[in-house]
Amino acid sequence: MKILFIGGNGVISSACSELAVQQGHDLYLLKRGQTTTRPIPPGATVLYGDIRDVNSAKAALADHTFDVVVDWVAFAPEHIETDLTLFQGKVAQYIFISSASAYQTPPQRLPITEETPLHNPYWRYSRQKIACEDRLMAAYQTDGFPVTIVRPSHTYDQTKVPMIGRYTALDRMLKGKPVVLHGDGSSLWTLTHHRDFAKGFNGLLGNAAAIGEAVHITSDEWLTWTQIYEALADAAGVTPRIVYLPSRIIHAYDHEVGATLLGDKANNMLLDNSKIKRLVPSYEATIPFTEGAKEIVAWHAADVARQVLDPKWNTLLDDLVHKYQLIVPFE
Repeated sequence: MKILFIGGNGVISSACSELAVQQGHDLYLLKRGQTTTRPIPPGATVLYGDIRDVNSAKAALADHTFDVVVDWVAFAPEHIETDLTLFQGKVAQYIFISSASAYQTPPQRLPITEETPLHNPYWRYSRQKIACEDRLMAAYQTDGFPVTIVRPSHTYDQTKVPMIGRYTALDRMLKGKPVVLHGDGSSLWTLTHHRDFAKGFNGLLGNAAAIGEAVHITSDEWLTWTQIYEALADAAGVTPRIVYLPSRIIHAYDHEVGATLLGDKANNMLLDNSKIKRLVPSYEATIPFTEGAKEIVAWHAADVARQVLDPKWNTLLDDLVHKYQLIVPFE
């Protein structure tokens, strides 16, 4: 198939791009400029244009037509309007990347299925994704726009440390300093390796049964947040010193991080993958987080330039630990 990825070398999309080329698809990436974090897979064609500027995107796309278009970087309803302008009547399948954080938060029932209501009063990012989904489903129902909605949950690659403070927190672990974890660490979470995600996602490309449907794609491995921190510490060869703090205290110190906790990570998020397995019968997530944690630690250790510290977060973590460590002593 001839496929367009708008974006295509992000945390999630990079694995899908690589797999699409391996599968023999004619892959095009629409991008604004060069990138060095994740290389473009050999065999993919880059079109340079700005998806936020309709005229720029039209010029880049020229006379191309595509079997499938995937927008990895649409976050607000106005982004959807641009895509409808560009692709209405010109593509056999359009895939929107939404988010599992759009599901009812906190969920009333587990596991979450695609029938779980969409409602997140805590995180604007999620509400914007819901608004995008609503607009696209209206376009499908009224105009036959061939949309498929995909809802990733917490999907990672070797460049992303899934801790509060990201690499700064890993660096603190390596130096024997305490790190902060929300709640009491017992809430259940799912981390999905981007190569596992790609196996399910690429099975949706050109899949007629997925038109007009929404589907999430995650691993079936459920871990507590304490187990996640311990896996990273074990991969780094250290013993973690964890200070457990209520999410609302963290939110009081940093509203942006706090919103991601209250609107997502602080809740048990167990997702039923029956639907993706029906649509893509071969789908199976096979990379446990113990292996992913080793990749994360090794990637950062391989190049000091990757070991980017956030002074603000270092100070904030020190402050949180100093003021609240007696809630649950770490020693």
